[in-house]
Amino acid sequence: MHFSIPETEVRAGDNGSTYVAYNIHVNGVLHCRVRYSQLLGLHEQLRKEYGNNVIPAFPPKKIFTLTPAEVEQRREQLEKYMQAVRQDPGLGASETFNSFLRKAQQETQQIPTEEVHLEVYLSNGQKVKVSILTSDQTEDVLEAVASKLDLPDDLVGYFSLFLIREGKDGGCTFVRKLQEFELPYVSVTSLKNPEYRIVLRKSYWDSAYDNDVMDNRVGLNLLYAQTVSDIEKGWILVNKDQHRQLKSLQEKGSKKEFIHLAQTLKYYGYIKFDPCITDFPEKGCHVIVSAGNNELNFHVKLPNDRIKEGSFKVTRMRCWRVTSSQVPVVNGTANGSGKCEVKLELAFEYLMSKDRLQWVTITSPQAIMMSICLQSMVDELMVKKSGGSIKKMLKKRHNGSLRRSDSQQPVKSPPLLDSPDPNREPIVKLSSKLTSVTLRGISTSNSANDLSGNNFHGNYAFEGIGDDDL
Repeated sequence: MHFSIPETEVRAGDNGSTYVAYNIHVNGVLHCRVRYSQLLGLHEQLRKEYGNNVIPAFPPKKIFTLTPAEVEQRREQLEKYMQAVRQDPGLGASETFNSFLRKAQQETQQIPTEEVHLEVYLSNGQKVKVSILTSDQTEDVLEAVASKLDLPDDLVGYFSLFLIREGKDGGCTFVRKLQEFELPYVSVTSLKNPEYRIVLRKSYWDSAYDNDVMDNRVGLNLLYAQTVSDIEKGWILVNKDQHRQLKSLQEKGSKKEFIHLAQTLKYYGYIKFDPCITDFPEKGCHVIVSAGNNELNFHVKLPNDRIKEGSFKVTRMRCWRVTSSQVPVVNGTANGSGKCEVKLELAFEYLMSKDRLQWVTITSPQAIMMSICLQSMVDELMVKKSGGSIKKMLKKRHNGSLRRSDSQQPVKSPPLLDSPDPNREPIVKLSSKLTSVTLRGISTSNSANDLSGNNFHGNYAFEGIGDDDL
């Protein structure tokens, strides 16, 4: 998660006086608006719980009214403080920090605590309407949806809630995975745009975990619906013969066999991002980035209109970071309109060859979502490397907090697959490779080409993870 305080504003208080509000942005979007005194209260509470040695420095109080320059200095200091707290594994995951952000989000949007109905969508477009409180956090809403679908408690952690934006062409843009410090109802309603919706999807990358999910009827139906949806969107590459086989299995109702066949197809389990810009292999190249199979896959359009494809393995990334900057919005004049928009960039340092590291930058509004994907892939690899199970990554959920609904909702099967869209073929049928980056990552093999066992040190990523929160 990328925390920033890009701006301040002067607001009127209850007694007619004014105060400076600090706008906290998460992933480039306003999350809450807080006063210095509120952040000082958070700091004092964290200091009592964790001690002075753990808590980062907090900007001191001032006796006199701050000058504009001092307000700007305090803004920068508070931004660094919030980033430092969030980056610390203990502080950033603490209930004190997360509950502060949830309360501040609710107060900023001026949404009272009350019972409401929230619509959560499945991959096949089916709506699941759950009764929640506006103050319910992400985990509460996820459990309410699981309860409505009759998904077993031990499978809830295999799924997550995502905020997406539906496109007019039927496509969708992944905005972010909903986090523990936000209130899903407040997050989606505050956008005041019907194109935004909350969707339930699986939250792991390794298809081997599909078997755990498919052992349950509801889990199987959810995974099947997502697979059909990803094929229809063109995220999974399917030729005519494979499409015929899939449709035959679908007509027979053979959902497990359908998923097993889909697992063998290119880009199964990937998330596809909107077209954006990269500086690799040249500056200003248009690229479509997909995340999956422990890699970022690039479909790059070069200046000469040639299309190339390449993959960057997370096991060869030494580190990565997300940066944000304010860019003036040009309004047809030389000076622009005076307004600014947030520019997000994901940059990662990649081991191109034995002796050469190179920074690759992606400029995209979805840069933080890409970073979250990278981090979760590395988390899974770390669990595997330690010989553990994915269940160790899943937060323990207390059965007492589950909302068991009287009426449970079945997952409907999606309609039969349509024929492959010929308009997608120029995008997915790409054969030209970026040979400099299609390098092997961690393997179970002990051959000389296994990067985990030679001097290439292909698992650099395990040493330098976490810079995306800087």
